[in-house]
Amino acid sequence: MAAKKTAVGVTTAGSEAAVPPARTGELAVRPGEDPWTPEEVTEARNELQAEVLRLRSELAHSREELTGLMRDSGDGAGDDQADTGTKNITREHELALAANAREMLEQTEHALERLDAGTYGLCEVCGKPIGKARMQAFPRATLCVEDKQKQERRG
Repeated sequence: MAAKKTAVGVTTAGSEAAVPPARTGELAVRPGEDPWTPEEVTEARNELQAEVLRLRSELAHSREELTGLMRDSGDGAGDDQADTGTKNITREHELALAANAREMLEQTEHALERLDAGTYGLCEVCGKPIGKARMQAFPRATLCVEDKQKQERRG
């Protein structure tokens, strides 16, 4: 029997107990870790909110750059192949940067939602605590180290 995800937590095969989300005002930690202090939670929230603002600004700048690149791409009369190739590479590079910024923005907003819901620091696959140190190092983490390694091995 496979593990099935429930609205409250994760129920594993052969187990009736679900892993509940962290209680309001209390974020999950691994055994042996100190609990999150209100100051650490505030710091995490402020860091995530600052990242959201930075990424939104980056996306706005990318939109302006792409608008300029698209406008200039139609103005290629007289360009040689090298100029055209350079413009295409620049445009593709800017599109890739914008896509990366959009993805990071979504992850950061998701982390803020999890913080508000009290599920910040819980693995989205197994429901176990991710670990306070990992969350402080990578605030957008949604998987514990074990499940992240499994995901990376699968490709």
